[in-house]
Amino acid sequence: MSFLKAQWKNLVLINYDINPELLKNYIPKGTEIDLWNGKCYVSLVGFMFKNVKILGLKIPFHVNFEEVNLRFYVKRFENNEWKRGVVFIKEIVPKHALTFVANAVYKEHYQTLPMKHSITQNKETIDFVYQWKTENKWNTILIETEKNPIKIELNSEAEFITEHYFGYTKVNENKTFEYEVKHPRWQQLKITNHQIDVDFKKTYGSEFEFLENKKPASIQLAIGSVISVENKKTIKL
Repeated sequence: MSFLKAQWKNLVLINYDINPELLKNYIPKGTEIDLWNGKCYVSLVGFMFKNVKILGLKIPFHVNFEEVNLRFYVKRFENNEWKRGVVFIKEIVPKHALTFVANAVYKEHYQTLPMKHSITQNKETIDFVYQWKTENKWNTILIETEKNPIKIELNSEAEFITEHYFGYTKVNENKTFEYEVKHPRWQQLKITNHQIDVDFKKTYGSEFEFLENKKPASIQLAIGSVISVENKKTIKL
């Protein structure tokens, strides 16, 4: 049975090209940084969790909610092939129980903060907004898109960002958790405008404060799909 089944919907992916040395303390044992055309990316991601089931059960008041995370990309060579995955620096959700379970079971780095979102249908565009509150500040991501879905091209940067099917967690210097995330290929919506008002220092710490003044290398809106999280295992090296 899958540990978690849900829908991930309306994923905003704001991608920054950074020096990979900044991530060396976050890399789980047994993995290495996955580069795109020689570039190392971190992504600020906002999306909706919908119809969530944990071990087949819906938990009251924990079925639909927002998540915002900061993540980067790694790969692991096993059985003569590369597994491509993500590592989360921090994941923000609005429910304390979610934080407790994720941190306890998967040793992830969840934090509970007030959150809200909105989707506004305009005549020719759609506005997607994700917000979370740090101290007295509402951090805001606003993305405006066209309405018609388009495919994510093979071998594109958008494919690199969205097509990672494993998660890796650094438990300690010698132990890593791996889990599989299953979902079909996604479609996307073309970005027409964006606004980013995020206090990276208060949200992610002083080492990521520089992202406040850094222009994103790219921004995507993936429509999303049903997903499942399963096959957790421990890697010891």
